[in-house]
Amino acid sequence: MAYAVFQTGGKQYRVAVGDVIEVEKLEVEEGKDISFDEVLMVSSDAGVSVGTPLVSGASVTAEAVEQVKLPKTISFKFKRRKGQHRTVGHRRQVTKLKIKAL
Repeated sequence: MAYAVFQTGGKQYRVAVGDVIEVEKLEVEEGKDISFDEVLMVSSDAGVSVGTPLVSGASVTAEAVEQVKLPKTISFKFKRRKGQHRTVGHRRQVTKLKIKAL
């Protein structure tokens, strides 16, 4: 089974053809293709290629499926016995990608 490890948005993702992943929001329209050149490792039937730090000539091509906001994450902070508390929350914006080629 062929797979690759690439990085985007400060995170690394292990993907194979046909996978659907969520990455930090990218400025790309839905239905458009995007290519990632920061490939750290490629594994195929021929063997494994590990970059130092990147594999030269390798890229991962994906299609932007949709832009979504994840459910709200609540963070409740407090200091005990002080009557001090604070509730903050946020909704992460992500891009769903479908991997087309390695």
